[in-house]
Amino acid sequence: MPKLLKRSISISLWLGATFVLATALLVLLLRWIDPPSSMVIQSWQQQSGRKAHQTWQPLEKISTNLQMAVIAAEDQKFPQHFGFDIGSLQKALSEKRKRTRGASTITQQTAKNLFLWNGRSYLRKALEAWFTLLLEILWPKERILEVYLNIAEFGEGVYGAEAAARQFFGTSSQQLTRWQSGLLAAVLPNPKQMSARRPSAYVQSRAVAINKQVRQLGGSRYLDSL
Repeated sequence: MPKLLKRSISISLWLGATFVLATALLVLLLRWIDPPSSMVIQSWQQQSGRKAHQTWQPLEKISTNLQMAVIAAEDQKFPQHFGFDIGSLQKALSEKRKRTRGASTITQQTAKNLFLWNGRSYLRKALEAWFTLLLEILWPKERILEVYLNIAEFGEGVYGAEAAARQFFGTSSQQLTRWQSGLLAAVLPNPKQMSARRPSAYVQSRAVAINKQVRQLGGSRYLDSL
């Protein structure tokens, strides 16, 4: 084997091992350290020249109404899967009608919002899959949900449950009602176009459907399975 090829392979293996160790260490540290921001938030602030609204809240201070509404709307198999919902992905690829839920799991959304840039590319999808696996291996489900609820976008420049509750309803995330929680979960697919403060008929009907799904899942008792 030529010396140059052997050297290239050695360098590639070293870089790969360094990447694996560095990203695993970062994810492991964030199991206990609350991230001060996210890549998506930083990107929005840089592009808009404005400061985002975000206030970190521990999971126990976020209403179980919102926790359940988000799970019902975004990822009903969250406690069972290992980061990827293959069934929902296959269904998304086969269906042509407008879907009420996306194929991305809460873990996938947390991975891309926290660590990655906006855009569509094979590299980004590969990194999203890698970080999704790391989150599932190194974090408990409660931590994944906690981080997701603190960095998810609920409106233009409004990130996280606490900021959304304050901005749209004048209350804390701990005091969110079922209806308010349903509205917040309803806008998650497109928070820049849909509003929880001034919900359209579509957003209201979606909130009703989400709350119905919450009841079918068993309400807050469902959270015991996390």
